[in-house]
Amino acid sequence: MKSEKISELTTSRLSVYLRCLNALHAGGIKTISSQALAERFNLNSAQIRKDLGYFGEFGVRGVGYYVEDLRNHITKILGLDNPHRVGIVGAGRLGTALANYNGFARSNFTVVALFDNDGQKIGHRIGDSLPVYDVDELTKIIADEAIDVMVIAVPAKAAQRVLNQVMSAGIKAVLNFAPVSLTARRGVKVKTVDLTTSLESLSYFLSQPAKGSVTHVRERSSKEDVSVAKAQRRKEKQL
Repeated sequence: MKSEKISELTTSRLSVYLRCLNALHAGGIKTISSQALAERFNLNSAQIRKDLGYFGEFGVRGVGYYVEDLRNHITKILGLDNPHRVGIVGAGRLGTALANYNGFARSNFTVVALFDNDGQKIGHRIGDSLPVYDVDELTKIIADEAIDVMVIAVPAKAAQRVLNQVMSAGIKAVLNFAPVSLTARRGVKVKTVDLTTSLESLSYFLSQPAKGSVTHVRERSSKEDVSVAKAQRRKEKQL
């Protein structure tokens, strides 16, 4: 593996490649080239080769990539060969929806506990018998359950306080769904998922006038003008 720092965009793309390789493996495909991989999943073949090149040489000339081997390599690179135990702070609609999401298990993540400060929720169980603990017990439960990833699903005004609590409990990886920018201490990674910002970006796209067809017509007209001019010059030479 190269010593240069790997960007978060690169690791995000590795996750995409892994998902594609999982689909290929499920379909019984043994080998695939970067070009075929890109064409099949709407990716960029040069980017695939560049991203994988940060971590070693995985392709075989004349063969491409062995799907199973590359799956295993990327799984290890992303640290998914070890199980991760997840806790969620906030047992509201979002928190319970995340707790019930079955997709986590496919990537070796298991939700083991929820936390809340609502007395009517504490002591209850969510989904597959997941317990809701008092948030005041957070440090103890994190240690007892060997939790290494925390999810914040609380209102924005409480998010920084919750982050401070989980950092004090020794957590170094946090997924934040609160619509607010959080301040983490050195050595703690916080990744924020802001659904509203993503929707607003889509709204901007929808608000823009459609220019593609007009540009295409102009380009085509320009080419036609050039062709007409060339034909006219040839005709003049003949005369």
